[in-house]
Amino acid sequence: MKPRQKRIALIAGGLASLAIAAMLTLNALDSNIALYVTPSEVAAGKSPQGKAFRIGGLVKEGSVKRQDMTVRFIMTDTVKEIPVAYTGILPDLFRDGKGAVVQGRLGGDGVFVATEVLAKHDENYMPPEAKHAIDQAQKKP
Repeated sequence: MKPRQKRIALIAGGLASLAIAAMLTLNALDSNIALYVTPSEVAAGKSPQGKAFRIGGLVKEGSVKRQDMTVRFIMTDTVKEIPVAYTGILPDLFRDGKGAVVQGRLGGDGVFVATEVLAKHDENYMPPEAKHAIDQAQKKP
């Protein structure tokens, strides 16, 4: 093999390796991304099907029901409500009427099965997307 052919083969091998690494990285990122949707969007059928995503809003007053390690509650954006089931330990700041974001998948029965629950961390905090969704929901008739 001539030196020029060796260089071309080396460059082609490097580009192929780089393409494979980029493909693997993008595949890993795609499988770990969790889109954010509101309860109104979930009720309208605009949520990702078969993929994990996040719902943000308020925990409906009086909706938290505990049974052993499973907690059932309702997430709302003041217009639509989505029932949520979570098995695990809730954050200390999780309360009725307060902002929260839950991550998981929508079950076939319409119940959102959460794998993670994030609660607000101070008196003024609400995820910007949740605040915007609640403001938009309240403006609609």
